[in-house]
Amino acid sequence: MYKKLSLLFFLLFSLSAFCQSTDLARLEYTYFPQKNSDNSFRRMRAQVAFPIALKKEGSYLIPGLEYRNVQFKYEDPEVFDTRDLDRFQSFTASLGYTFKMNDLWRFGAEGGVKLASNFAQSDILQDDLIYTGAVYFIKIKEDERYYEPWRLILGLQYSTTTGFPFPLPIVNYYKRWDEKWSYMLGIPKSNLKYYFNGRQEVQLFLTLDGFFSNIQNNFDTTPGNNTNDPIAESMSMTILLSGLGYEFSFTDHLKFYVYGGHTLINDIRFRDADRNNIYTINETNTFYARSGLKFTIL
Repeated sequence: MYKKLSLLFFLLFSLSAFCQSTDLARLEYTYFPQKNSDNSFRRMRAQVAFPIALKKEGSYLIPGLEYRNVQFKYEDPEVFDTRDLDRFQSFTASLGYTFKMNDLWRFGAEGGVKLASNFAQSDILQDDLIYTGAVYFIKIKEDERYYEPWRLILGLQYSTTTGFPFPLPIVNYYKRWDEKWSYMLGIPKSNLKYYFNGRQEVQLFLTLDGFFSNIQNNFDTTPGNNTNDPIAESMSMTILLSGLGYEFSFTDHLKFYVYGGHTLINDIRFRDADRNNIYTINETNTFYARSGLKFTIL
């Protein structure tokens, strides 16, 4: 059951991030040490989306690009070679389309392809490719007091990452019930925000994070046991964490943010060809920090 839940968490994180995001650009650094271990993760992330207005009013085509560079300092002693496991990269290209159905509802669809690998062979393999897709419906209620008092997102999402042969649901609800307070319930993030003024805000959050990557040179995690040992073909990190975040707005759309917290679930594992867990790297809960700049439409 735990294996299935960790796969489900990762799928929901990796796809519904697009559907809940209002960011047009983001530059971010994440530090994730490993408690009771010499290992650590450091991740750089750059993302950009550029809406293109179409002839029909309220309709947009949204190409997007994202790059992630994960440095994994694998210092724990192991019986297998860890030299090819110190860096993972991903390149994602996506294309979204959205239009207004009426005054309240908006439809959106997105498809994408991702290259995620340690690129140990300095080449692109078939297993490096991940395909994603999502459709969703957004209902927005505005009034004269606030820009967007509440928002509901419903949809379906699919990815080849986990091997599930069916789409999974998207549900997200946001409400700003007061000039100083708002909340959001959904996946990959839920939060409770307090707005000091037009430039500063703090939040309590619960969120999912992580990555999934192919390993080009597959290997046996227990060499010498027997010929039927499962082979590590991919690596994943899925974490559920809670903490405190702070945002400062330089302009209406350009923001600096910093988040710090502690993991509630910490699942870092090697997986075989069927995405089954075969080796646990670390599952001890630990500290987490993330900071960056984002350009957002809200």
